[in-house]
Amino acid sequence: MNYLQAIKFGSYKLKLNNIESHILDSELLLSFVLKSSREQILTKLNSNIEKNNFEEFKKILSRREKKEPIAYITNKKEFWKNNFYVNNHVLIPRPETELIVEEVLKNTEINSSKSFLEVGTGSGCIIISILKERVRCSATAIDICKKALKIAKFNAKMHHLKNNINFINIDIDKIQDNKYDFIVSNPPYINKFNLSRLDKSVRFFEPYVALEAGIDGLREIKKLINKSNKLLKINGKLIFEIGKYQSAIVKNILKKNGYYINKVIKDISSIPRVIVSTRIV
Repeated sequence: MNYLQAIKFGSYKLKLNNIESHILDSELLLSFVLKSSREQILTKLNSNIEKNNFEEFKKILSRREKKEPIAYITNKKEFWKNNFYVNNHVLIPRPETELIVEEVLKNTEINSSKSFLEVGTGSGCIIISILKERVRCSATAIDICKKALKIAKFNAKMHHLKNNINFINIDIDKIQDNKYDFIVSNPPYINKFNLSRLDKSVRFFEPYVALEAGIDGLREIKKLINKSNKLLKINGKLIFEIGKYQSAIVKNILKKNGYYINKVIKDISSIPRVIVSTRIV
């Protein structure tokens, strides 16, 4: 069997399980097994696949058939400009979350030495991406999940930033009143009722604690806003991600807590996704 036949085999199996990206996924999984890039595989479609590699390919295909995300199978996801190690203890980094990084970079000079707090760091992709481009800045990154912090620390070490970020296993409610220039976060913002409507790849595989945010989906956002008021310097910025239909109510909560709304950025689907706010009181 050659590479092309293997890709077609994988694509057929995935299509039977209603996976829309069945061709791309088959190509990505084959390239993972062969420890090669997808582009290299596609230029050698007539090359024969060894039996042991094909058996491994079939094993990981069966995982994808059950809707397990590609990122968890390969333990890799690209975010901003870099690759990050991920597993099912952390959310898979998503393109819309890159808006947080983009806004921070817009609001900081390249040689600035600002202090950051990231709340719910997960894989660490946000704060690591920021500090790779703002090398004089310092950061504290917190998460309530010890297993997530282990992944974040691994990624920081991989990107040569292990001494630049202080990782702490703590909830924002318990953090001491240090003063930061920036607080960034991609908090849980899905209400309990909508969790059951999520795609199986999210619902069955991504960490529940990083998704669920109470009956109204605002439990963690309210906590973030309230506590950030004590942790931010005056004129410090709070930049965080929100869910669909949450923009208006979140802006009201911010205003009541002494924040000025700088802007709300929409994602590629025109959904208000990231809020940039400044503590003025």
